[in-house]
Amino acid sequence: MKLALAVLCLSVAVMVVMVFQAVRQELNLRHLKTRMLENSAEVKRKEEAIIEAKGKIQEVKTKLESVNTKMDELKKKKVETEKSTQEHDQSLQNCNSEKADIEKKKTSTTEALNKLKADHEEAKKKAEGEIQTLKQEILDRDKAICAFADTTKEEARKLCGITETPK
Repeated sequence: MKLALAVLCLSVAVMVVMVFQAVRQELNLRHLKTRMLENSAEVKRKEEAIIEAKGKIQEVKTKLESVNTKMDELKKKKVETEKSTQEHDQSLQNCNSEKADIEKKKTSTTEALNKLKADHEEAKKKAEGEIQTLKQEILDRDKAICAFADTTKEEARKLCGITETPK
């Protein structure tokens, strides 16, 4: 019986060890299942966060593309505006140089005109002086002729300015 008792004790001990191992493994399995559920829930949350982040990234990419397109358009407009500004500046410079040339021509023309007017006035005065001199010479000559002219003739009276008829 001792042997049976020893075998019984040994089998009870083996059974207790096996029950202990089974309980321990069961607890480990439950703990692992719990961790696995928590991890899968966490993975789902992270996957959802990643999907949400991908959506936001896609939105940002779309906005970035539209912003880049607008930037390109604005750069083109800026280049066109700069070209237009340069062209306007160039035409303004051309106009200013033409204006300066025209002002110089106007000044020289005005000076020439004033000089011509002064020369004309001088020539007019000189001519008037010569006319007066010639008139005086004609009057002097007429007076000299009147002294010798026959006042009985009508032409001689007109020449000498005599209005009375001779008797």
